[in-house]
Order: sequence, then structure tokens, then C-alpha cells
Amino acid sequence: MKKTDLLIIGAGPAGCSAAIYAVRAGLKTVIAGGAMPGGQLLQTSEIENYAGFIDPVGGFDLMERMHKQCKRLGVEMLTDEVAQLKGSKTPYTVVMAGGEEYEAASVIIATGARARWLGVPNEEKFKGHGLSACATCDGFFMRGKEVCIVGGGNTAFEDALFLAQFCTKVYLIHRRDAFRADQVTVNKVRENPKITLVLNSVVEELLGDETVSGVRIKNVKTNATSELACQGVFVAVGAVPQTDFLKNSLVGLADNGLVLADERTHTTLEGVFAAGDCADKYYRQAVIAAGSGAKAGIEAAAFVNLHR
Repeated sequence: MKKTDLLIIGAGPAGCSAAIYAVRAGLKTVIAGGAMPGGQLLQTSEIENYAGFIDPVGGFDLMERMHKQCKRLGVEMLTDEVAQLKGSKTPYTVVMAGGEEYEAASVIIATGARARWLGVPNEEKFKGHGLSACATCDGFFMRGKEVCIVGGGNTAFEDALFLAQFCTKVYLIHRRDAFRADQVTVNKVRENPKITLVLNSVVEELLGDETVSGVRIKNVKTNATSELACQGVFVAVGAVPQTDFLKNSLVGLADNGLVLADERTHTTLEGVFAAGDCADKYYRQAVIAAGSGAKAGIEAAAFVNLHR
């Protein structure tokens, strides 16, 4: 069994930021990032809201820079995935999918979350080409265009209001005529002349050649189908935290799979911390994930140094 001060599970902005702070605090640090380290940013072609870049930066390029920075500082990067976290107190045992085991004085969970998609034809084709799961990230590229947003919760309604600031038309498509969003936000959407509610309807297909040009929708009450012309589609039907490997551990999880962590990134286990989208109820933004990763790295370093 190999030993390390800190093992970070996940190599996205949260995991890399945590590693940078931890290794600079003197911790022997290992990141288990899997075969495709980088998280959801790898699917993002242009990022315009990450501070420090005058021009938009590609998600792959941004993560490559973070990984190179980690390696330069001495972080060990693993391409294996974590299968299990064992133990009730430090040191913890981290079991890799390939069978290798690590003993870690501290663990940071930074596995992120994957967007919940619609599962309709052409979805894979149009990801990054008019289809997005993050209006905050990609909405600005749709300025002056007509867009659709799919969902019925607070995220969908808040995204609709956000998009209406610079899009000429926003269609909010929801499968029912009742909403999970709070009434104040629903009222704001109803009062916005740029937003049209398309209710009791589901998206059946994304239309277009190289990029999205529209959607085919079906009314679930009448079964009638129709087409809406648009240049962008935003899916806001939730995200799935990547925390299945924790279900047999003692780390506390919410009903939706999010890791339970306080504002200092502490989980229900002493010495185990959580950062980024796997513990984020609200934002799911790269810069916020990086910030929470920095907090987790600082907290982990303080924990390990206290228990040496």
C-alpha cells in the first residue's frame, strides 16, 4: 500500500486548486483524476468568464494549464479512478479501480457533477455547437439570437431571465404547467415580454446541420408536434454529482447525491473535505469550484500538519 499526506479525488478546477495550495504547504499530494481528467470543462469550447484571460480560453486548454502547474509543483497525477473510500478516521484507505490502494492522512473529494441531459436525437452532435447545460457560461455567445431553455425549476427560470437580457427571444419549455421554481421568479418570467412559456411540452429532437437551428417539441396532452426556430438550447434539468463511489462509505450525502460539507469544506468525516460541484448546491461554476478547492487545500494542510 502506498502512503501519502493527501489524496485528491478529481482533477477539475477544484481538485487542481486544492492540490496547488496543499503541495505548497508541504503536503505530499496525489490527484486521482481518471483517464480523462478535467471534468465538464473538457466539453466547453470557449470560456469567457474565468478571470485572467483577455480572450476566451478553451476548457481543454485551461485544464491542461492547471495540470501542468500541478505537475511542476510536484503533485503526482494518477490516471486511475477511485472505486472506494474506506475508514472512519485518519488515515483513510483509497481503493483504486485497478486494485491499487493508497493510505492517505487526508482526502479531498472534488469529483464534480455531470449535467443531466435530455436524451434526444442529435444531443451529442450539438454539445458545444448551440447546445449547453450552462446559461451562465455560454449564454453570452447567444446575444442577439433566439434561444430555448428546458426545465421548470429555479435554475431554468433564473437562466431565462438572464438570457432575456441579451437574447431577442427566450422560449422556456417545460413538461408540465406547474413549476418547482419559487413564485416570485415565476412571476418575473411571466412579466418579461422577451420570454414565452411553452408548457406541457417536451423536446423530442434537436434540429440543425452544423449547429442548432431549432427544436421539435411535443405537447404531452395533445401529442401534437411542432417546431421552434432557435440558435441555442440550454438544458436546466439538474446535475448528477459524481459520488456513487461514496455510497458505501461513511461520508454523508444528501438525497440528491451531493456531499454534505460546511462552508469550510469539512464533510461528516474528520480529515475528509469536499470541494467543487460535487458539494455545490447552487452555482456550478469553474471559478467557484477553484475557490472552494483552495479552501479545501488550506483546510487539508492544516489538518495533516496538526496530526503529524
